[in-house]
Amino acid sequence: MAIPEMPFGIRRSLVRLDRQDPYLCLHFVIVFVSDLDRSLQFYRDQLGFGVVVDHTFENGQRWVEVAPADGTAHLGLTVPKNADAEELIGGETGIWFITEDVNTKYQQWAAQGVHFDFAPTAPAWGGIHTRFDDIDGNKFGLAGFDELTRGVEAHRRFLAQKAELMRRTEQEIEIAKQVQARLFPQIHPEVKTLEYAGACVQARQVGGDYFDFLELGQQRLGLVIGDVSGKGIAAALLMANLQANLRSQSANALTHPESFLCSVNRLFHANTSEAAYASLFFAEYEDETRRLRYANCGHLSGLVLRADSSCERLVSTSTLLGLFREWDCAIAECALAPGDLLALYTDGVTEAGSDDGTEFGEEALIQKLREHRDFSAEAMVARITEEIRRFDAENQHDDITLIVAKCR
Repeated sequence: MAIPEMPFGIRRSLVRLDRQDPYLCLHFVIVFVSDLDRSLQFYRDQLGFGVVVDHTFENGQRWVEVAPADGTAHLGLTVPKNADAEELIGGETGIWFITEDVNTKYQQWAAQGVHFDFAPTAPAWGGIHTRFDDIDGNKFGLAGFDELTRGVEAHRRFLAQKAELMRRTEQEIEIAKQVQARLFPQIHPEVKTLEYAGACVQARQVGGDYFDFLELGQQRLGLVIGDVSGKGIAAALLMANLQANLRSQSANALTHPESFLCSVNRLFHANTSEAAYASLFFAEYEDETRRLRYANCGHLSGLVLRADSSCERLVSTSTLLGLFREWDCAIAECALAPGDLLALYTDGVTEAGSDDGTEFGEEALIQKLREHRDFSAEAMVARITEEIRRFDAENQHDDITLIVAKCR
């Protein structure tokens, strides 16, 4: 959608992003008045201007600024300090206002008691204009041009189209949010020796964090957490691609986990751009033996909090997914015992930052896991994610995703 030029006679320069020139604009034009309260009432109630400033300084001097609806032209109202300056009240100000419809504005203001010198007239120089006085007899001009009217209408259409585009975009993002919510696990495969839960608190409407629980068969549970590069819609699309690859091939994960992950990597690499990648932690839990086999593909270390509160880290076993077509994957093992706790998380947990720039960090997460380990897995996830959000002063910059599993 092309951005139209501003209406004829109006040029509102915005702050330059390239910083080549210092920002400069007209601040206000002074209008001398005899009584601030009386003039303020006139400009506010009869002209419909807004009060931009009404401030009394320590020395008792009062400063008032008013502005028309667009807020770009300020009038500074001031009472003269000496008798000589009083001659400036009630004369020609040299100030002109422009509008797309002089006749309508004339009728509105005249009905509200504003004095006009003459009805709107078409002068030799074109357009239409009239003159009016404020409560002190200060004289102003009011003018309009056909080019201005057409320009205002064009700009109004542009703003309406922009608002409609934003509405549709927000609607589409809301639909994407609902679709992505369905990509997170809707059911929890049943296992006897493990209680588990997970949650993703997104920084935006949609994001690139992913977690899943997979039914692998033969009393095996798949625990998956990942973090796709990028943010927003682009990351959400990559996340959906990765989720589809994992779920469609998860039947091979039980017998050939290395081949399963290599196949996922090939598909992810083939279906995404060269710059796209994802970190992934895949774990297979055997219900009967409590054995955990896992592959940490460039992801943050998994944490195993033992019954004696000691902590073991499940470090990386291979590189990120998606960067290379030819990719090797190593599988590691970890035995869990009753009372042990497993936590998988994304960097939105540890990199959450407070107002002073301090990060939440891994040690704080471990401490929170120790503090809340007597709660259910679901309650632990809810409490810890909420505490992270409060630490981040609710100014969340990244998705917060956490899986907690407790060995029974």
